[in-house]
Amino acid sequence: MKCQTCGNDNPADAQFCGGCGASLEYQNRKRENQHTLGATTASGIGAASSELPMVSFIDTIKLGFRNYFAFSGRATRAEAWWWVLFTILASIVLEVVDTLISTIGIVGDSDPLGQLFRLAVLIPSFALGARRLHDINRTAWWLLLWVVLIIGWIVLIVWAIKRGDEGQNNYDPDQRQSTSQQPYKP
Repeated sequence: MKCQTCGNDNPADAQFCGGCGASLEYQNRKRENQHTLGATTASGIGAASSELPMVSFIDTIKLGFRNYFAFSGRATRAEAWWWVLFTILASIVLEVVDTLISTIGIVGDSDPLGQLFRLAVLIPSFALGARRLHDINRTAWWLLLWVVLIIGWIVLIVWAIKRGDEGQNNYDPDQRQSTSQQPYKP
């Protein structure tokens, strides 16, 4: 079975995609619903959504580490903001743990667990940022705006809030649409 999210070929009995972790069961149900709703939507009575489900908090963490070095492709707003929430919450928890085990005073004013975590998520955070910029049809080189204090940060935050381009752009097809909704690209 071909995954509608990433295009990976999976065994027929697989429940989740081996490439991106998307639920293949949901994709099957959605495809069946589109076939049954086709007559009602054509007559204007029903409405079928062409959007895939929003990625969850846990799925985002899995995808973030699975796509550790994946700087190509696209990432939705939900994926980016769940990742930001995960890194903030984990940093706070590790700060509390460092305080409780009193490692802050031993090694200076640093928190070794927090620093190791930030080092571990640095590359996947840049990769996710690149994919998020690709979703709004911008090159990943715009991530260098982090160097420009305040103004660069504001620009990148505004772009992270912006809804991604619909349909195909210079980087990939729209992952919010099923592959049957995508235009043919030879």
